[in-house]
This record gives sequence, structure tokens and C-alpha cells, in this order.
Amino acid sequence: MRVIFLLLIFLGFGFSVSRAQNTTVEGADLGSQAIFDDRALINGYTDKFADEPKNVLLAMIADDSIGTYKCTAAIRVFKQKYGGEILSTEKAGIIKILLRRLNRTDSPFVQVEIFHTLIVLDRYQYFESMMPALIQKLDHYNAVVRDLAYDDIQDIIKDDDRTREARIVFNTLRKIFFLTRNRLNNVVQPDEKLRQQLSILRWAIKILGTQELVRLPSEVIRLL
Repeated sequence: MRVIFLLLIFLGFGFSVSRAQNTTVEGADLGSQAIFDDRALINGYTDKFADEPKNVLLAMIADDSIGTYKCTAAIRVFKQKYGGEILSTEKAGIIKILLRRLNRTDSPFVQVEIFHTLIVLDRYQYFESMMPALIQKLDHYNAVVRDLAYDDIQDIIKDDDRTREARIVFNTLRKIFFLTRNRLNNVVQPDEKLRQQLSILRWAIKILGTQELVRLPSEVIRLL
């Protein structure tokens, strides 16, 4: 019995080693320099997937086993290449794939790209819910997440003069600033995170009018 027990342990150990050897660290195929760099990983896979057709990208997004960075890149490439040319007949199915992935992920990188993509696909339906979610990511501890969210917001609001959308942005930032007003008391020079928030706030005020300033905390008015 002891011999059989030892044999089972040996076989189990060998199986574990085999599995470990077959497990690939995400990003290893991009080079050792990229493995621990979020930005390099996302950009590397974006470049790698740049020529993939629409159906392959959607299959990657729907795949539960795909890694965070690969999924983020697949969504980004899909958005950039095909987001503006999706036919109404296929839009509902694609949105369903994105919402399913959003509900199953806890990755802020994936979340940011899906928020933006949904707005690109159906701005009227998703701006009100997804833009505040994007703005919230500007307060994330990871600088790459913040930068991705900021770049996506800038892409959304460029050449945008819609009062309805500016109101949504203004109200979201107003709530954030009221919640954090105590931290702003001693701010002399805004950091990058705060500069991004103030930049988007200025865009909203430009559209809505300077009368909106009275609705902001005095600490924010000083920084503007």
C-alpha cells in the first residue's frame, strides 16, 4: 500500500510539473521587458492583433479563457477598426458580447475599453451610463487605467457640443469633487489625475456656460 501511495504522489507531482511547464505567462510572447508593464502589454497585443478580422476579434472578446491584456487589446482593435461601421443588423449581437464580457470581468483595463466601445456603437443609449463609469476610472490608483480612460473620454468629447452630454459629464464630476473637496483644500499644483479631471470639467463648462461655476465647490473654482 505504501508503494502505491508513493507512486500516486509521484504521478501527481509529475502532472503538476507538466501543467506548470505548459502554462504561458501572458505577455511572454512580447518579450521579457513587457511582462510587468501594463502599457507595453496592451500596446504590444494591440499591434499584434491589428490585422485580425472582425469575427476573430469578437471570438477573442467572447472567450472566457483569454488573458486580460489580450482581451483589452482585442476590444481596442475592434473599436478602432470596426466600431464606426457596424451595421444595425449585427449591432445587437455585438453589444450582447460586450455586455457579457463586462459582467464577467474585474479588469479595469477591459472595463474601460468596453465602456468606450459601447458609446461608439450606440452613443444615445450608452452615453448616460458609460461616460460616468469612464470618468470614475480617472480616480483609479493605476496610472495606465487613468490614462486609458482619459484618452477614451477625449476621443468621445472631441467636436462634441451636445448640451445633454455635457450636463452628464458636469454632474458626474461635480459629485466627485464634492466628495473629495476636503482633499483639495491644500492642493497648490494639481497632479496628473486632477489635471485630467479639471480638463474635462472645463470642456463641460465651455458648453453649458460659466453660470455653472456656482454649482461647484469653492475649492474646485480656485483650481480652475
